[in-house]
Amino acid sequence: MSVHDLVIRDAVIIDGTGRPGYRGDMAISDGRILSIVERGDRDAGRRTLDASGLVVCPGFIDVHTHYDAQVLWDPTASPSPLHGVTTVIAGNCGISLAPAGEDPSFLTGLLSRVEAIPLESLEQGVDIRWRTFDEYLNSVERQPLTINIGFLAGHSAIRRDVMGPDGSERAASEGEIERMCQRLADALSAGAMGFSSATAATHRDGAGLPTPPAFASRDEFVALAAVCRQFPGTSLEFIPESAAYGFVDRDYELLTAMSIAAQRQVNWNTVLLHYPAIPDIHERQLTSADRAEASGGFVVPMMIPHNFRVRTDFLESDVGFRMLPGFEGLFELPPGERVAAINDPSVRAELHASLDNAPVGVPAMFRDSLPEHSVSDSDSESMQPFLGKSVAKMAADTGKTPLDVMLDLAAASNLDVGFVRHLVPVETASERAKRAAVLRDPRVVLGASDGGAHVRGVVNVEYSTAAFAELVRDESVFTLEELVREFTDIPARLYGLVDRGRLTVGAHADLVIFDPATIGPSTVRMARDLPGGAARLTSHGLGIASVVVNGTEVVRDGVFTGEHSGRVLRSGTDSTSVSGLDPQLLRRLRGQRLDNNQTRDGHGTG
Repeated sequence: MSVHDLVIRDAVIIDGTGRPGYRGDMAISDGRILSIVERGDRDAGRRTLDASGLVVCPGFIDVHTHYDAQVLWDPTASPSPLHGVTTVIAGNCGISLAPAGEDPSFLTGLLSRVEAIPLESLEQGVDIRWRTFDEYLNSVERQPLTINIGFLAGHSAIRRDVMGPDGSERAASEGEIERMCQRLADALSAGAMGFSSATAATHRDGAGLPTPPAFASRDEFVALAAVCRQFPGTSLEFIPESAAYGFVDRDYELLTAMSIAAQRQVNWNTVLLHYPAIPDIHERQLTSADRAEASGGFVVPMMIPHNFRVRTDFLESDVGFRMLPGFEGLFELPPGERVAAINDPSVRAELHASLDNAPVGVPAMFRDSLPEHSVSDSDSESMQPFLGKSVAKMAADTGKTPLDVMLDLAAASNLDVGFVRHLVPVETASERAKRAAVLRDPRVVLGASDGGAHVRGVVNVEYSTAAFAELVRDESVFTLEELVREFTDIPARLYGLVDRGRLTVGAHADLVIFDPATIGPSTVRMARDLPGGAARLTSHGLGIASVVVNGTEVVRDGVFTGEHSGRVLRSGTDSTSVSGLDPQLLRRLRGQRLDNNQTRDGHGTG
């Protein structure tokens, strides 16, 4: 009888291919899957996990995160592994921490401003001693890592390294573009997983200026994309400025040109369904894939799968009240004075007036959403009876406005209370049907968690557990097997990850074991665990029994085990490019619907 490192017994095995689950045992040694059998051969394991009644599937793969800095002070990259994620890709949106250039503080300021990460945490938690991308990867590799992580090389860092402050002021010369291409080639040679960029209008650097790619010419974008063609296992991520409002022709054409030059897919995010000013915005966004395919390119729109939660407060949240015109003066006050102002009737009258006159767009939409909030979290003992309570219900019971209810609770708790709502609180049957259709659209890939970013306002890192609860158990948009595939095999195949994303003999043993009846996200809470004691939102997965990375259990019953079996992924070794530029690949991957009686393959006795 063989003795393996780990044996998982009596699980429902969902292998990531979309095939029906089946009961079986799995044996793991040296970080790889050695056998998968439908009727266990009872091999022994140095550790055995009883998975009776539970699902075992590949670890979830999150290709859009910003853990570039966090992994330098937090080896777990929390909370992603607590939601079943075993592999992440960072360095998105054109923002990476290498190459570092002459002024490394520019990169931390950029990461803080664009991705809403407290600057004091970045300054205390990140000591940039590297210059090149290879040196950065080596620095991360010296850290204990709980999960696998790969990094894209960001356009902003490359442009700043070559052009200095001029990179935020003007177009590049031909010679400067050549030097940028060489910097990118150096990064890809070192193992960068590809190239990322963004020209989103909301992206600003630490000084409030547009990020460096905003000054790049079409020739610069295409030249940098073409560098990826020389390096197997690379891909592109790019968010053009007009994506947020449904695209203009020049950005359709730019995405296509970059894809063709690189002979790689280009992904962008995120597909939107609810934008009152542009009712057909999702159709215009999905057209980016069609326009590229018609010209021989491969563009992949990415969509957040679940109806995600947004949190606000009167203390530190970066979203909600802090963004409202007329509330600026309140947030300029120290917390103690802010409480006094909240209790001042004249200040309240001014806040009500500004809210009533909120401009059309995000401010008015937030104002109208106030009744949809509930009390989410507080460490104040006086607030415990209110946790989970609806603002609308409290307003109706007391005869107060939703704003006054929230202000009263904030004052009573010394600002230590959070309010949370779902992005779309109530969907009609037609809206649900529209969302289901877009989620299943074969042009779309699901994800866009932004893990590590926007830490005080949004908790998209729970996309995996939340989607199983919402889209499988509650709404039946996907079968269990289909959604597993969306989060495992499809991103692995698209980004060429070697031996990941499927449970097959010989594959890396990245696994999630969960209860399909209870999987979901926990309540949201604010944790003060960033460097310098800064706060961030967090949640954990419910129903997650175990998370295994490279054969080692890193999460057990929702708690980190303290094991660090993750590794830095490098292109060309840990990833390989899909042969040729195949715009139909994603359609085929997402379009396959396997009959329940179809013969299973891809597992063996080992």
